[in-house]
Amino acid sequence: MKLICLSDNPSKPCFVLFFKGVKIMLDCGLDIKQILHYIPLLVVPGFQVSKAHTWSQGGDKRNRVPDDAAQELKECGGRLLVDGNPEFSIPETGIVDLSTLDAILISSYSCMLALPYITEYTGFKGTIYMTEPTFYIGRLYMEELVKYVERNPKSSIASHWKQENIIKNLPAPLRDAVRPRQWRKLYTLHDINSSLSKVQLVGFSEKLDIFGALTVSPASSGCCIGSCNWIINSKYEKICYIAGTSTLTTHPRPMDQSPLKNADVLIVSCLTQTPLSLPDPMIGEFCLNAAVTVKNGGNVLVPCYASGVTFDLFECLSGHLDQCGLAGVPMYFLSPVSDSTLAYSNIFAEWLSAGKQSKVFLPECPFPHADLLSKGRLKNFSSIHTGLSTDFVTPCILFAGHPSLRMGDIVHFIELWGNSPSNTIIFTEPDFPHLDALAPFLPIAMRVCYCPIDTSLNFSQANKLIRDLRPLHLVVSESYIHPPVLEPLRNDLTVDFDPSPLTYKQGEILSLPVKRQYEAVEMEPELANTLEPVEVKPGTAIAMITAALVAKDNRYVLKLLPNLHDVPKKRRADGSLLWRKPYIFGTPNLQEIVDSLKQNGFTSLRVEEIDSGSIIHLVKEDSLIQIDNNSTHIICQGEEIRLRLKEVMLKCLKQL
Repeated sequence: MKLICLSDNPSKPCFVLFFKGVKIMLDCGLDIKQILHYIPLLVVPGFQVSKAHTWSQGGDKRNRVPDDAAQELKECGGRLLVDGNPEFSIPETGIVDLSTLDAILISSYSCMLALPYITEYTGFKGTIYMTEPTFYIGRLYMEELVKYVERNPKSSIASHWKQENIIKNLPAPLRDAVRPRQWRKLYTLHDINSSLSKVQLVGFSEKLDIFGALTVSPASSGCCIGSCNWIINSKYEKICYIAGTSTLTTHPRPMDQSPLKNADVLIVSCLTQTPLSLPDPMIGEFCLNAAVTVKNGGNVLVPCYASGVTFDLFECLSGHLDQCGLAGVPMYFLSPVSDSTLAYSNIFAEWLSAGKQSKVFLPECPFPHADLLSKGRLKNFSSIHTGLSTDFVTPCILFAGHPSLRMGDIVHFIELWGNSPSNTIIFTEPDFPHLDALAPFLPIAMRVCYCPIDTSLNFSQANKLIRDLRPLHLVVSESYIHPPVLEPLRNDLTVDFDPSPLTYKQGEILSLPVKRQYEAVEMEPELANTLEPVEVKPGTAIAMITAALVAKDNRYVLKLLPNLHDVPKKRRADGSLLWRKPYIFGTPNLQEIVDSLKQNGFTSLRVEEIDSGSIIHLVKEDSLIQIDNNSTHIICQGEEIRLRLKEVMLKCLKQL
């Protein structure tokens, strides 16, 4: 059994598991962090024109970058950025032949954005398994990403700067870009539709057969709507995969721990990206900063995704504004898929927590944003060009994408509000370092607040969960067993497990310590009727069997031989037919052997005890029977005596 890690970011995982001849991909996350090396895509013509300028190289002329590469780079906010269509860091595709994958298991919509790269450009012919909310919300996430890139395209793709002899001469952080030559342009809407046509929807606890070799089943992970952990079972082995899990009480259905217990191997990824920040205090700080800003007449800008924690922020912020007497402050939600995400959140009631589900039967909408929409306190728009200008009131709180600040409507509002210190931008998504995201817009006058909200397992919760699940072996990212770089002495911010966990990193092939010892074999009823079990000890019976073993579709079946007359028959020395070869078993009893010898005419016996057993001396026959703990030896002279002793010993043992 082997595990290969194809992703460099443990929060955007991608693994390939080799188990019983089956190749299963676990998630296929897309690391969007590399987009921070690019100049933001224009929303309104004219942005960045005054700030971005041609890179003035300097220094040693021998290390100067060629003109064709230098033209692809711009200085912006004191940082060197790439001026071209954004590209993305996809999972490693050169280690495994991805066309031979049998299945892909998706744990959540945040871990599937690289799916079209895997299914549409590698010859993939397998099946993708995910829950219904993951399918629909994941589709919206991918469509939003495509629309952001396609509606504000760059004229060209920058590629000359990626050459190794050029990168080493570039200033940081662009010099430290991870594998830029393997970055790829974004897929299209056609690729998304083609990829998702290979999906099979599953429900929690549903058991799925993978070619008869394995059974896979999803269990709620409690992180977001429809998110799950996967349990992979053979008849005698159990592998559990944990990704994007939360033990907090939020809007998704709570985590189901019981199916994950007592696994042979537990694979863990997607632990918190902000180990020093707890979600509840961060939500409180977010609400406080937003309320103070609008109370002083300023606007609040919130870079966000189209789903997930954004729904919780609507709920918490609206309640806090009511308490502060600011119920009249409008909230705006801008996303190309805002209509769909808000609608889907209210129709997936069976995938929500018990508190949210109960509202459906009143009947009420499970999320308060439906009520906020009906009252006009929350208004959603697909872009700044679709009615926002005619229905826009300040001060306000604006939620918009993309959290990277490299594309989407948020780019325009940073330019619009960034020069006023009364406005505030609040970062809540932990996927991007907020200072790196803001770099192209510096200097900036608006207040900057960083309130990262990550509901994934922190290290304390993860260690408790692992102790409760009691796996035989644990597999975690190499980064999870070392303290954070900024807190090198905080050993409590690591995964603690005994024995030491196995670790993975990108491109590494990990041999999992699970050895297959047994295989399940079925038996036809007709064959079972022919068996004659013999009791070997109380409660245990065995039988000899002659049958044909048929292996097909990873199932093994014992069947009657097609024609028993064709089976070669064995005969004894006297010519009589021997249908079965006898099997001897049992432990000889000393007193029973002595009694049997006397009954068969061996009268001159002397028994001697030794360290390892006993010796029976047949004085008259000049023979020895040595009985040890694990063996019996007969030393004698003459064929007649040997045969007589053989018959005696066989009577003292059991036969099949």
